[in-house]
Amino acid sequence: MSRIGKAPIDIPAGVEVTISDKNVVTVKGPKGTLTQTMDPSIKVAKEEGVLTFTRPTDLKHHRSMHGLYRALVANMVEGVTKGFQLKQELVGVGYRATAKGQQLQLSLGFSHNIVFDLPAEIKVSAVQEKGKNPIVQLDSIDKQMLGAVAAKIRSLRKPEPYKGKGVRFVGENIRRKAGKAAGK
Repeated sequence: MSRIGKAPIDIPAGVEVTISDKNVVTVKGPKGTLTQTMDPSIKVAKEEGVLTFTRPTDLKHHRSMHGLYRALVANMVEGVTKGFQLKQELVGVGYRATAKGQQLQLSLGFSHNIVFDLPAEIKVSAVQEKGKNPIVQLDSIDKQMLGAVAAKIRSLRKPEPYKGKGVRFVGENIRRKAGKAAGK
């Protein structure tokens, strides 16, 4: 049986979980509300403040869905209580970021600035200290959307292996390559 799928989810105080007939799980907490439509074969049971997930058979499809939906609902519970945060660092000369409402304006060494519109569920802030790389901070209750938006921002200028310039996550290690001179 799946280690992830069989682990129960404890529902903290102040969080309300409802399961509809059509396998739609709604999690409501102090930070907001999230919903997830699940595969009809995976069953969810709520008993005494604990959510458990069961699958009908050991087919590969059922095993994969078992762990997936348990992880998604666990992230929803954590999101409505604590929330999620991602920080990205802009490494490069002249790289800048400014946040205005739901727009992130990035200067990443191109001939033009990039204006990135963010979904309403994500809050953004940009910190620029003298002598340090600019940092973009993204906050949200939806972990899936937060990761997708962060990956899209990173794809605008991926870190290159020679000088390490580009958009990277804070704490991410970039594998560096030696230049042409090191080959001789």
